[in-house]
Amino acid sequence: MVTMGRCYYNQTIGFFYNNSGKELSSHWRPKDVTVVALGLTVSVLVLLTNLLVIAAIASNRRFHQPIYYLLGNLAAADLFAGVAYLFLMFHTGPRTARLSLEGWFVRQGLLDTSLTASVATLLAIAVERHRSVMAVQLHSRLPRGRVVMLIVGVWVAALGLGLLPAHSWHCLCALDHCSRMAPLLSRSYLAVWALSSLLVFLLMVAVYTRIFFYVRRRVQRMAEHVSCHPRYRETTLSLVKTVVIILGAFVVCWTPAQVVLLLDGLDCKSCNVLAVEKYFLLLAEANSLVNAVVYSCRDAEMRRTFRRLLCCVCLRRSTHTSARSASSAQASASTRIMLPENGHSLMDSTL
Repeated sequence: MVTMGRCYYNQTIGFFYNNSGKELSSHWRPKDVTVVALGLTVSVLVLLTNLLVIAAIASNRRFHQPIYYLLGNLAAADLFAGVAYLFLMFHTGPRTARLSLEGWFVRQGLLDTSLTASVATLLAIAVERHRSVMAVQLHSRLPRGRVVMLIVGVWVAALGLGLLPAHSWHCLCALDHCSRMAPLLSRSYLAVWALSSLLVFLLMVAVYTRIFFYVRRRVQRMAEHVSCHPRYRETTLSLVKTVVIILGAFVVCWTPAQVVLLLDGLDCKSCNVLAVEKYFLLLAEANSLVNAVVYSCRDAEMRRTFRRLLCCVCLRRSTHTSARSASSAQASASTRIMLPENGHSLMDSTL
């Protein structure tokens, strides 16, 4: 019998899982193995793609502009999300029972902070795109100070939502308020997080819809004075495609997780949220991989930078392999090596 008003700081993880009705496995089940295998794969892909985006922005001076600061921040947030999910994969399944309360809050806080930062940065990018379009302003002319303040605001909000559960927004002193998906967190926290993400999505829809209609009106007016109807149609279709991809990716990756979080937060007794929670969280994490494709890989200059970086890695490996081959054949009368020049390999030369 649980006493009302009593705090349970000295209890184990199993105590709270039993209280919420969430099964705490003592051995690796097929479901656990599948989730971990998929999770590790997604995490590694998220880390590699976002590291590549950050390296491209850092190495190319053309990307040293305010709008790319936001894209870099998105990649950093998604990289952090990849690390957080990787940490989760190494502390899930039967290993969950061995966590202390502090360890469990660290695991949850890393996820909440990184995913909040990623979602908030998506909204910041939408706001800056809206402002630059409405002001007919080049991305290079965006005020650096305001963009930096946006980035600081994103991380303050993310850290706030990530740290609050460990300090106050938990259910250690109110077991009847514990959620089923996250047995140490209050249901109200899950509901607020889900509604916040939904609000971000609605704001993004409003912002990109306004951008679309504004650009369509401007191109339409230009088409009335200049004979450029094919280009008008091409510009409009390109804009529609961009908006659909951005919003569609967010809906596909985030809606399932938002729905189950909200249902659990509202204490829906008949909703079997535990059956799908791990897969929907994995889908939300996959958004950190999709972001790199949607926001960075569609940029032609970014793709060229990716190719240059990857070719440099391949060239270094090729040069290293050739050098080892040359050193092993020093006794021969003729030695062939590769001579790189300006980033391109020349024909083999005989010494």
